[in-house]
Amino acid sequence: MMKIKFLLTAILCSVAGFAQSVNDYKAVIIPLKYDFIKTDNQYRLATLTKQNLVKAGFQGFYANEQLPEGYTDRCQVLYIDVVRDNAFLVTKLIVQLKDCFGQVVFTSEVGKSREKEYEVAYKEALDNAFKSVYALNYKYSGNPVAAAKTPAAVKTTASVAATTTAVNNTVANNTPPASQLAVAAPSPDLKDPNLLYAQPTESGYQLIDKTPKVVMKLLKTSQTNVFIAIKDNVQGSLILKDDGQWYFESYQNDKLVSEKIVVKF
Repeated sequence: MMKIKFLLTAILCSVAGFAQSVNDYKAVIIPLKYDFIKTDNQYRLATLTKQNLVKAGFQGFYANEQLPEGYTDRCQVLYIDVVRDNAFLVTKLIVQLKDCFGQVVFTSEVGKSREKEYEVAYKEALDNAFKSVYALNYKYSGNPVAAAKTPAAVKTTASVAATTTAVNNTVANNTPPASQLAVAAPSPDLKDPNLLYAQPTESGYQLIDKTPKVVMKLLKTSQTNVFIAIKDNVQGSLILKDDGQWYFESYQNDKLVSEKIVVKF
């Protein structure tokens, strides 16, 4: 399953690479927590990620940092993710750089470690994965990413991403393709100040605002119009209703609360 994922990711990267180079992005946003760890900066992975990015020549900012002037356009920065490949007696980590649409721009070689202690193993595996990031010889080109990424390019990349999702779900044989979401819901108003952007994760999506800050985490269910949702430590559901709008529903003080969420998948 994991090998198929990486093969499909490589195909996606080859297509997305025509649209944009990593040199066209001004900085990289670093999450405090990856999917395979339980707490923020566990095993110092966020700190180590930033150290490696700086060593590779990138500007790096944590997701909870206030971005300085000139870095607030979310499509002019990259978003880093670290993925763990489960393997017996070997820790394997892969670094991915994604654009503001959640599409993979670069995937590293697999970094490996045979150390038994997690903190030591994760550091060694991450450092090894970053060797292929160093090989990029990153240097900001000054090209405006938002202008360069035309609607046609976005459509092409999104189509490949939809295909990737469909194939992965076919292999898993339990979850309908997430690409159906784009068909089910109408296009949101991109000028809405409350608009959230969906970035794919291994288990579903994370919704980020224009800061960018992670506002909500979504976990897939067997229904394409329903997610398990977590917002501000409150767990509920994100539901696409008959009016074509998404709603976050949760119980607060034994009362059902429904909040409209404007989201672009």
